[in-house]
Amino acid sequence: MLSSMYEEIAGQAAAAVAELLKIADLKQGDIFVVGCSSSEIGGHDIGTFSSTEIADAVFHPIYFALKEKGVYLAAQCCEHLNRALIVERAAAEKYRLPVVNAVPQPKAGGSFATAAYHAFEHPAAVEELHAARAGMDIGDTLIGMHLMPVAVPVRLSVKKIGQANLVCARTRPKYIGGERAHYDVRLT
Repeated sequence: MLSSMYEEIAGQAAAAVAELLKIADLKQGDIFVVGCSSSEIGGHDIGTFSSTEIADAVFHPIYFALKEKGVYLAAQCCEHLNRALIVERAAAEKYRLPVVNAVPQPKAGGSFATAAYHAFEHPAAVEELHAARAGMDIGDTLIGMHLMPVAVPVRLSVKKIGQANLVCARTRPKYIGGERAHYDVRLT
């Protein structure tokens, strides 16, 4: 029974990331942020029932879909690490993100960030970034601070992963110039 639950949430995560990638139109080298509460996925209050098994089931389909597209994953840690992020060192270097010294654990950083730390080739913790072009918030983890302005909500056919709410966003360039300005509709 448990393995079917993990298969179900892995399938939900795979479907959600595939749909969001189509809508967000990310380019190779872009950053995609994920905040994920394994507790919420399992039907518990955020931060009360961390599960490495649930995190792994959600992490792997998201990570492989992004990796196939050449998009960097930024895994948001929980509030115990001040919502720092785990990224590949190459992403930290490309975006000039100062690396900090923190290793996430299931109850201090979160199970999803821990899964990322163990799966990445050269993991690095960064305190913040404001460069994510799209993202998934699984379980009301508040990823908005890591997205580029302007964030645009994306409504997917997948509304939940397990028992956790799923909220997604993409970004677009700011409109500037007022009423006489003309805009490139390809960037909206």
